[in-house]
Amino acid sequence: GANLAGCNLSGANLSRAKLSGANLSGANLSGANLLGIDLSKVHLSGRDFSNQNLSRADLSDANLSRADLAGANLSRAKLSGANLSGANLSRANLIKANLAHANLTGANLTDATLEGANLSGTIGYDRS
Repeated sequence: GANLAGCNLSGANLSRAKLSGANLSGANLSGANLLGIDLSKVHLSGRDFSNQNLSRADLSDANLSRADLAGANLSRAKLSGANLSGANLSRANLIKANLAHANLTGANLTDATLEGANLSGTIGYDRS
C-alpha cells in the first residue's frame, strides 16, 4: 500500500480512493471526503472519524480499535472482519453496513442505527 504517513490530507477529496493496506499513521484526515474510500486492511487504531461521512467505505479487515466514530455515517460501509474493539460508535449511522465477523468487544453502540446491518458472526455484540 501507499505510504502516506504524516501527510496532511485534511479537506482532501478522497472519495473512492483505493488506499487498501496504506500506511496512514499520523496522517490528518479531518474534513476529508471519505465517501466510498477503500481503507481495507489499514491500521486506523485510535483515529478520530467522528461525524465524518464514510458511507459505502470499504473498511474490511481494518484495525479501528479505540477509534472515534461517534456520529459517523457508515451506511452501507463494508466492515467485515474489522477490529472495532473499544471503538466509539455512538450515534453512528450503520444502516445496511456489513459488520459480519467484526470484533465489537467493548464498542460503544449507544444510539447507533443498525437497521438492515449484517451482524452475523460478530464478536462481542450483545443483541439484547
